[in-house]
Amino acid sequence: MNRKLKNTMGLILLLILVIAAGIVYNYIFQKNTIQEREAILAKLKAFNYQTSEITKQLEDLSQRANVLDSLLASRRFNIPYNLSSIKFFNFINNISSSFSPVTKLNVEYVDKLDEKDFTYYEYKITGNGEYNDIYKIIYSIEHSKELKKIKSITISNIVSADENKIPEFLVKTTIIADVYFAHNDRFSTKKLYENDLTALPQYDIFYPLIRNEIPPNNESLLDVQGAKLLALIPEGAFLSDVNGKTYLLWEGEQIYLGYLTKIDYENNIVKFIINKGGIIENITLTLEKETPLKPTQ
Repeated sequence: MNRKLKNTMGLILLLILVIAAGIVYNYIFQKNTIQEREAILAKLKAFNYQTSEITKQLEDLSQRANVLDSLLASRRFNIPYNLSSIKFFNFINNISSSFSPVTKLNVEYVDKLDEKDFTYYEYKITGNGEYNDIYKIIYSIEHSKELKKIKSITISNIVSADENKIPEFLVKTTIIADVYFAHNDRFSTKKLYENDLTALPQYDIFYPLIRNEIPPNNESLLDVQGAKLLALIPEGAFLSDVNGKTYLLWEGEQIYLGYLTKIDYENNIVKFIINKGGIIENITLTLEKETPLKPTQ
């Protein structure tokens, strides 16, 4: 065998060894890696990554998301996602911004508790004020869009006096309120629209029907008790009180504890209505006719 043939046979044998080593490396050592790459490639091929198709899919998904969001928004209550404990303080501040100056409230954070799939913050509201202000707090908590519930409440009446020592009949309350939130956004909307929290005025069940306290006549109004009707003129009625002080009044004008309700020119009378600590009185004054003088003989 000549030298040239030996070299050729050696190169062929080396090539066979290289090919065999490559096959062993690819199908034995790289088998798992190849399978992983093939699986990723199969997933990529399963989707069409053309721009037009992606845009269409995005529009369809956005439309479905808007439909679901509108359904959630139309519900009476929503449960927010990861709610801040500060938000309830802002809620109470906004509700109480229009309250009477005599209404005083204090809000205290109590605890953070879990209930099944939800978590809630617990707050304690204490204070006193006008009956309708306290009612609005209760109404707003129970009707707020973000789910809030009153766990317990106590209400009692108190009597205080203002700077003029006029009695004020107020309400004292202690409210335990729970504010719910979830750990996912399944129950919340992208943009929250608060419910109508307008609370219609209610009758104050704690206000006494009959009171011993009668407010003083600080405005020097006509006290109809003991008053006299002096004359009826087109501009109204001319009257005087027990001290001789004269007043010119017309229908609807305020007097001490009440109002002048009617001027009857035909029958020469005026009518009043007054409220004496819950006792309603109707008072009528008649114009006294002068007795004609008898001629002297």
